[in-house]
Parts: sequence; C-alpha cells; structure tokens
Amino acid sequence: VLKCVFGELMAFEAEVKTPHICLFSGLGADERAFQKLTFPGYTVTFIQWVTPVEGESMSQYAERLLPQITTSHPILIGLSFGGMMAIEVAKLMATTQVILLSSAKNRTEIPFYFRFAGRLGLHHLLPTRLMTQTNIISYWLFGAQSAEDRRLLKAILEDTDPLFLKWAINAIIHWSNLVIPEKIQHIHGTNDRILPVQFVSCRYKVKGGGHLMAFNRSDEVQAILNRILGQRLLKCKK
Repeated sequence: VLKCVFGELMAFEAEVKTPHICLFSGLGADERAFQKLTFPGYTVTFIQWVTPVEGESMSQYAERLLPQITTSHPILIGLSFGGMMAIEVAKLMATTQVILLSSAKNRTEIPFYFRFAGRLGLHHLLPTRLMTQTNIISYWLFGAQSAEDRRLLKAILEDTDPLFLKWAINAIIHWSNLVIPEKIQHIHGTNDRILPVQFVSCRYKVKGGGHLMAFNRSDEVQAILNRILGQRLLKCKK
C-alpha cells in the first residue's frame, strides 16, 4: 500500500512541476487548428495522426497513438474528431483531465442522422475528393465566415489524407463508446453545424460559436481554457 501511495505522490509531483498537455487536432487537421490558443507554463505535444489500418476501430487506433505520449497523467485536449480520440486514449491510460472542443463524448452525442446514414452505408457513396474541397456548403457547415477562416479550412482540407478521411468518417459513424472519463470538460459552440449543441451535454458554451471556434473565436475559447486549467492548478497547490 505504501509503495502504491508513494508512486502516486511521485507521479503527482512530476505533474505539478512540468504539467503536460497533449493536443489532438480535428479530422485530418494538424496543429494549425490550435494556432491561436496558447498554453504558457505547459509542455505541449501535438499528437500526429498515423496511417490507419483498414477495419480498425477508434479504440484500436488510439493504442497506436500511445507511444507519442511520454509523460504520465497528461491533460488531453481534443478538437472535434480529436476529442473523441482523446477519450479513447483516456480509457487506456491515467490522465489528469480531458478537455473537448467542438466534439462529442460518446456515441449518443453523434447526431442520429449521421448514425442512420452509417447503418445504410450512405457515407461510402460520397466521393473523397468532394470532401476535401471547399465550397459554399463546407464554409457554412464549418462556420468559416472570414477570408482567414476560409484560407485555413481550404489548407486543412487540401492537406487531408483521403485514406485517413475515409477511415475516420466510418469510425465516427460506428463509434460505440458509452464511457465518459470522470475528469472531463466540454466546450461547444451554440452555432456548431457539424455537431449541433442540442445533441451534446456541456458546461461551457460559446454563444454563436461554430465548428471552427477554436480558431475564429479563440479569445473566448482561450478564456474558458484558462479558467479550467487555472482551477486545476489551484487544486494542485492546496
């Protein structure tokens, strides 16, 4: 028992000294999605997507991401698809906290029409090339309002690996997770058209925020993140 307690204390002390954040970007995206958010005082690791294996589930994929996380009890912050993947990773290792941005915690928060389309296999009929191109519909869906928003979305979609995109969409639609980590916070925009807020349960809402709110409403998202992370540090110091 003493050995176990001592081990926990050592891990806790290490976490307080060098708090570590792992960022999981959105579907096919990279660290550009977080470019307007800052995490001073934290060691930050951007988790890189790896090539999926045909037929593997999100939980199996999450196992192959673990080698990128080299510290114990990290804070996981996931955007959109990255939030779902952060939850799958949190089921495999001890974490200090999980924070979701514009995401879903379990399969019940995935809109029913996506899951229905998945059961019918309709997503397989969508040309991958079409999903990596920007147009008036994609701008509307993602809430890309300004020229800067549209440039970012265009760059991200054009750089998305078609094979990864096809696998990820199928994995999301068939995501079966019902487990929600205990230490979780969820930030969501009230005008998110990809994952509408009425389907999710969250404590923090960004009024008028869309799916790109981490970028185009970064000041508001940053303020909420500072509050969440500040509360955690305050508890650690007590």
